[in-house]
Amino acid sequence: MTAPIRVLVCDDQALVRTGLVTIIDTQPDLEVAGECGDGQTAVEEAARLNPDVVVMDVRMPVLDGIAATRLLAGAEVPRPVKVLVVTTFNLDEYVYQALRAGASGFLLKDAPPAQLLHGIRTVASGAALLAPEVTRELVGRFATRIRPAKPDPHDNPLTPRELEVLHLIADGLSNSEIAATLVLSQETIKTFVSRILTKLGLRDRVQAVVYAYRHGLVT
Repeated sequence: MTAPIRVLVCDDQALVRTGLVTIIDTQPDLEVAGECGDGQTAVEEAARLNPDVVVMDVRMPVLDGIAATRLLAGAEVPRPVKVLVVTTFNLDEYVYQALRAGASGFLLKDAPPAQLLHGIRTVASGAALLAPEVTRELVGRFATRIRPAKPDPHDNPLTPRELEVLHLIADGLSNSEIAATLVLSQETIKTFVSRILTKLGLRDRVQAVVYAYRHGLVT
């Protein structure tokens, strides 16, 4: 049998943390490896427990979720841990910072349990999770402050079609939605996404969205 996905839950609100643990523990393919209430403990527990996914709050004492995510999944981490940020909508700027710090995805705290479970499984599989209804608000709202003043088109290694796919990724579309929009097969879209990530040296779709806005490739 396939080993269950081991999850470390980190949230400073005991009631929220208990709810997350209870939801995760109901699933036969998921297992709560541990729980904690601050980012520093999350970093320490992740090193000790080696979870597959860390479900991370943003605002916490001792060390916040952004700093903890950077220590767990940042660009300089030799063995990054997959982090799923679960936050409230009014913390969108903090979530953007967490994605730049290396998080594999984010969800809203008022998301239904099924969406949380789907998010954990998605991130554990190596894919990235973007909540489409938040992506436009989250990244688009801060595009003007993160986009370079004079983006150089010569720095862009993507073909026109790859750039078109990147635009749709940045708009929060899934592979199937992109395939329908461009009238292409899902396998073709998967190939385009893989090429985009390889050419840009990115890990996942979340980093692709951030890259697109940082480099002024989308508006």
